[in-house]
Amino acid sequence: MSKRAEQSGFTLIEVMIVVAIIGILSAIVLPNVRYYTMRAKIAEVMIAFAKCRTLITELYATGDTKSANNWGCEETSTTQYVDSIQTTDNGTIVVWVGGTRDLRLDTHRVTMAPLNSTGAVMSDPGNIHSWRCGSTIDGTDLNGNYLPGSCRGL
Repeated sequence: MSKRAEQSGFTLIEVMIVVAIIGILSAIVLPNVRYYTMRAKIAEVMIAFAKCRTLITELYATGDTKSANNWGCEETSTTQYVDSIQTTDNGTIVVWVGGTRDLRLDTHRVTMAPLNSTGAVMSDPGNIHSWRCGSTIDGTDLNGNYLPGSCRGL
């Protein structure tokens, strides 16, 4: 048996090809991982809307409307990524994002506004027809790309 046949392993070219493939894959994958991590943090913000949304819907239906920050669901320092929850006179919910250690998210707000059957923000007691989430009209200043599809100004 010759010495050459006994040698085993990878050639320099094979190792370089593997390193190049790993480099290309990580260049594609890493930005997407960061993007999805931000969207996961915003999912916690969407959960923060639930309590207020239910309470405001019930209060409108019973005719017991309130003033700003008196709807009964406002909180400060609520969860890891929610700094505070505030409300307006018409029941629009404002959730302030914080604690993400990412300036693209922190100190921004996401809103959810109750709408009547004509699509206008509620002003009189009655049944809420739908909710508009993530609209700049209501004060959302977070980039819409970070919001879930169900909360992009609709």
